[in-house]
Formats: sequence, structure tokens, C-alpha cells
Amino acid sequence: MSTERLSHRITAIAESATMAVDSKAKAMKAAGEPVIGFGAGEPDFATPAHIVEAAVAACQNPSNHKYTPAGGLPKLREALVEKTERDSGWRPETSQILVTNGGKHAVYNTCAAVLNPGDEVLLPAPYWTTYPESIALAGGTPIPLPTDTTSGFRVTVEQLEAARGPQTKALFFVSPSNPTGAVYPAAEIEAIGQWAVEHGIWVFADEIYEHLTYDNHVHHSMRALVPEINNHFVAINGVAKTYAMTGWRVGWMIGPSDLVKAAGNLQSHATSNVSNVPQQAALAAVSGDLTAVAEMRASFDRRRRTMTEMLLAIDGVELLTPQGAFYAFPNLAAFIGKEIAGREASTTAELAAIILDEAKVAIVPGEAFGAPGYARLSFALGDDDLVEGLTRVGQLLAG
Repeated sequence: MSTERLSHRITAIAESATMAVDSKAKAMKAAGEPVIGFGAGEPDFATPAHIVEAAVAACQNPSNHKYTPAGGLPKLREALVEKTERDSGWRPETSQILVTNGGKHAVYNTCAAVLNPGDEVLLPAPYWTTYPESIALAGGTPIPLPTDTTSGFRVTVEQLEAARGPQTKALFFVSPSNPTGAVYPAAEIEAIGQWAVEHGIWVFADEIYEHLTYDNHVHHSMRALVPEINNHFVAINGVAKTYAMTGWRVGWMIGPSDLVKAAGNLQSHATSNVSNVPQQAALAAVSGDLTAVAEMRASFDRRRRTMTEMLLAIDGVELLTPQGAFYAFPNLAAFIGKEIAGREASTTAELAAIILDEAKVAIVPGEAFGAPGYARLSFALGDDDLVEGLTRVGQLLAG
């Protein structure tokens, strides 16, 4: 009999750094400290009223008080067919769609359904913290591919080909990117898609920030640009970022029918159906127009420009102007080894701790995203807090 108390797979999971930073900042604020948090990856807006009203009505309908199909409400899956055609330029079948408990659940299901022990997954870095954990839980091995400000945080076909080996099975592809805010142009997406088709490599495309792009940058779905990738392509998405619905926990994955059936079988044992009331709210969200989305994007854009200006005004900060999502990802390497408020940081994790202690500002260190030397700051917070927080950081780093 094993004497070990807990599973190796579970104890190897790293705590979500973004959630940890957000939790610490909220705890300090609750204790009366004037903390400003740039850590959370969620809109600061309320969910649009028509979506909330749909949920209220759903609560009163007895049909929502019972089990429903594990793969999602039929009407929601039908609506996601139309939404995908409208927003992504390609039309899936309902059999290709699985409604999940948020985007994270879709990531987990995808990895669990595709990967076998020993399979390698190419993972452009910086990456969202959940990707390597889901890969590892499925027995796969993440293969980080570093990018930086000079490359626009975009991986190249040459990098992908150099990293490809006999065990390479999949690529995580994210545009717009969390944490960098980078957006790939159509030509580069098409080239990467053609490379994946040539080598029979799965592409797991996280498209959850599809509506949050700025200036002349536009989201393109690889599946629309490279239709022949259809048998090795999974789109991961959700209502969280577009409709300010992070707490409602509704996401989805769209892929080949055999994959979706397998992932649905897993989900039927793990969670059964996603809660019916949030599914009805999601139905109202994806079926409605994008007026509220445009209003939120305009606010994010204003804050993006303010954050970019204020970060670049700090001597030593290097920054790619965010092109999408709602994050800035500055290079803070100039402050490593420098005395700040009588302390010296040897990593960005230590620098983030100094900034939290001394300036009462929470940021997420780049180590969490596979990018030491950088940090992620969300601009999904109020304008006044954004200016005050960045003013404090600037004053601290200026010494």
C-alpha cells in the first residue's frame, strides 16, 4: 500500500500567480491598506443588464432546475454556431461544440482529450499560467518558446520548426495574448497554420480576447484563414472577457466531432452540465449585439493609452504598446539589482514584493508567465486608480 498521502499530479500543480496576487491585494485592502491592484484579469464593469435579466428569468423557469445535456443547452450550442460565423468567419456544427465551466475548463478538457504521456506541446512564452499546468496534468510536456519585446512577443515558424520533434503533438496559440497584449497579423497566423497542417500538429487556439483589439490590430481565427486545419484545430473561448462575465463561468471548446465527443464524455463524469442559469445568460450574451462590448472596449482603450504613456515615462521601462486584451507587459529588468527603498531585488518576483510593500501596488511578476524580467499590469480598473497606482510605481522606481 502506498504511504504517500496525496497525488503527485495534484501536488505538482503551481498555485495561480494571478489569483494569488489578486487575493493578497484584496486581503491587504480589506485590512485597511490603500492597495491598488493591477493583478486581476477581469473587466471591472458589471455584466450588461439584458444578460442579467435573462438569468433572473431563467431562475423562475422550472426547466432550469433540472439536469440538462452535459455538453450544453441545445439552444446555446446553436447560438454559438451563429456567433462563431459572425465573429470568427467559419461555421462549425453543433456536434463540434462543448459548453464548459469557463475557458479554463475548456483548456483542461482539450489537453485531457488530446494528450498522452510524453506528448510535447509547443508553448510560446510569455504564456498564461494555466496552460503548462493543464498540459502536465494530461501527462504532456510543455516546451516553452521564448519571445520578447523586440520580436513583438510573437513566435515565428522558424522557432516552431526548430522546436518540433518526434513527440510534438500540439501548439498553444493565443492572439490577442494574455499576458503581453500582442496580436498576430493575418499573414503570420496563416503561415503558422500551414506549418501545423504540414506536420499534422494540433493547434489549441485561445480566442477569448477576440473582441478586445486596438488601433489597426484585428483578431483573426486561424481556422478561417487555414480551413484545412479543421481536423487538428480547437478554438477555446468564453463569455468572461467580452461580456464582463468572469464569475458566471461559461466557456466552450470547438473542434473535431470525435474530440468534442471524448471531451464531453469526460465532462459528463467530472461536472455534468454547466449550471443552467449561467448558460441562459450566456445565450443572451452571444445572441445579442455588441453595443455594450464596444463601450467597454472604448474604456479599455482609453486606459491602455494612459498606462502606456505613464509606463514609458518611467526611466528604464521598456514596453510593447498593448495591441489587444487588457494588459501591459513591461520589461522591468533595469530595476533588478538596483536599490529601491533600501532593498534590492534579484528577480521580478522580489521586485513585485517590494512594489506591493512600499507603494501598495500589486502587479504580477513575469516569472509566473515564463518571462523573468517582465511584469503584467492589467488596465481593467478604474481610471483614477490606474493613474494613482502608476504614479506610485513611478515615484518608487525613480528612487
